[in-house]
Amino acid sequence: MTQLTVAQAVVRFLAQQWSERDGVEHRFFGGVCGIFGHGNVAGLGQALATSTEDLPYHLSRNEQAMVHTAAAYARASNRLATLACTTSIGPGATNMITGAAGATINRLPVLLLPGDIFSTRVAGPVLQELEDQRSYDISVNDCFKPVSRYWDRINRPEQLPSALLAAMRVLTDPAETGAVTLALPQDVQAEAYDWPDELFARRVWHIPRPGPERAAVFRAAQLVKSAERPLIVAGGGTIYSEATEQLRIFAETYGIPVAETQAGKGALPYGHPLAMGAIGATGTTAANALAREADLIIGVGTRYSDFTTASRTIFAPDARFLNLNITAFDAAKLSGMQLVADAREGLADLVEAFAGWSGPPDAYRVRAAELTRVWDAAVDHAYALEGSPLPQSAVIGAVNAAAGDDGVVVCAAGSMPGDLHKLWRPSGPGSYHVEYGYSCMGYEIAGGLGVKMAAPEREVFVMVGDGSYLMMSQELVTAISEGIKLIVVLVDNSGFASIGRLSESVGAERLGTSYRHLDGGPLPVDLAANAASLGASVLRPESVSDLRKALDAARSASETTVIYVRTDPMADDAPTSEAWWDVPVAAVGTTDATQAARETYEVNKLSQRPHITPPG
Repeated sequence: MTQLTVAQAVVRFLAQQWSERDGVEHRFFGGVCGIFGHGNVAGLGQALATSTEDLPYHLSRNEQAMVHTAAAYARASNRLATLACTTSIGPGATNMITGAAGATINRLPVLLLPGDIFSTRVAGPVLQELEDQRSYDISVNDCFKPVSRYWDRINRPEQLPSALLAAMRVLTDPAETGAVTLALPQDVQAEAYDWPDELFARRVWHIPRPGPERAAVFRAAQLVKSAERPLIVAGGGTIYSEATEQLRIFAETYGIPVAETQAGKGALPYGHPLAMGAIGATGTTAANALAREADLIIGVGTRYSDFTTASRTIFAPDARFLNLNITAFDAAKLSGMQLVADAREGLADLVEAFAGWSGPPDAYRVRAAELTRVWDAAVDHAYALEGSPLPQSAVIGAVNAAAGDDGVVVCAAGSMPGDLHKLWRPSGPGSYHVEYGYSCMGYEIAGGLGVKMAAPEREVFVMVGDGSYLMMSQELVTAISEGIKLIVVLVDNSGFASIGRLSESVGAERLGTSYRHLDGGPLPVDLAANAASLGASVLRPESVSDLRKALDAARSASETTVIYVRTDPMADDAPTSEAWWDVPVAAVGTTDATQAARETYEVNKLSQRPHITPPG
């Protein structure tokens, strides 16, 4: 037996957790991000300060941001590793809820350790306690329940071992993973207990690769062999399961084109003859044209968000779906034939099951190649644009070239994720990191930290708009204090360009979407100076050629560099995806713009399909 406080036991346990897949072991917790207050400084703070275990501590500047960092770390690690996050009670804890929602939506493991009110209640109500007349057992940490895949409150030391093991079970289960919250009352954290030594033994969690049911593979083979125009939609699960090589073999063996979701972008590298690029509301015209014609959609590791399906308008009414997914929940979507399995194992079994099938007709493959050629020409044109302020598409093109084969682009919100999905030419899996499940403003710099911590050998290019930068820029200080190099491309268009265009399209006349004085003049805000004040090296290119030079300088530098560029908020220079996204328009409007927007909306609504046809 070993006597430790509850907090000390948590730290010692986390340091001994490992994941294993395909015979390769990974330390599951790469460290702990934290901000201390009266709810955790005497517990987890003291435990981390005196720990000799291999569990480094990282000081963050915002609680929401550190969850983004942990989620990005987990994604860049293909969910085989993550970070833990600890806060005080009250606002420190609730600040993490947005990050927790993003992690769970994106199926990414993060461990949250918020401090909580006194379990004994002897001093209540304590500072920052939410008093609820229904029960003294409620605290603000109950808000984590709907956004956590597992939630627990440790009111007694005896409860800790089972809670820790349950937390690890969920974090390492690819079908169940997401945010896990263990609320730790501040008095319990400091309480001593005699722990069985087995709790602190090195523990390896084996990440399964479940294969598909044999009968399901047979049914899938019959379905696919009857298709003449199949299209693969590769989602994030393809990359997380490291199935991209098996996807390539499957696609090449049978000549099936591959389109990609935001999370699946890079599943096939740009230039592969079967890579159609992005699909859906922010997709390429090539992928979307094939989607409209496809008689069978083979979804691999995708959850079919509304952007992927263009709000259920991009696929033909009679299209059938075969969904290979680690979760039955996602595999059942769009009334698809379910193939519940690890993506790599499922694709391998499908290759064997289709033996003897020649794939779609040659004419279909020729058409796919021609569609890709036309789209590539449109992207070349968008990348070559010049102007002052700079066109956003040209900025993306310059960053894409600078990223090369080893770079990773990170983005999350605004107009850039849509343009990146359409325009970015990925070098392969892991080169494209756009958080678009929650599309959370403020993710970018914090997420870039997590990517760089997980993959220090890669150059990380964070692309962030001025709106998102103003919501959460302080993690630049964390990058500098931790010696973590980022290349941050700060694109300033004086407002919310994406929502501005959307606002205009629905008749809301860009209300509240620009940073301007009431008299219409620009605000005296200098974001480049702000970045410099936080300790970053700052460059201010004014032309595309200057931008390329700045990117080269940033790559050569050893410290975090912010490259500040101005773009036109009214410009929409990326080629259209020729797809729709369902945003309801006011049914009654007093302006011509609103009435016209409503008429267009009602026409597009006619294109939505329920997709409830049985696949067989």
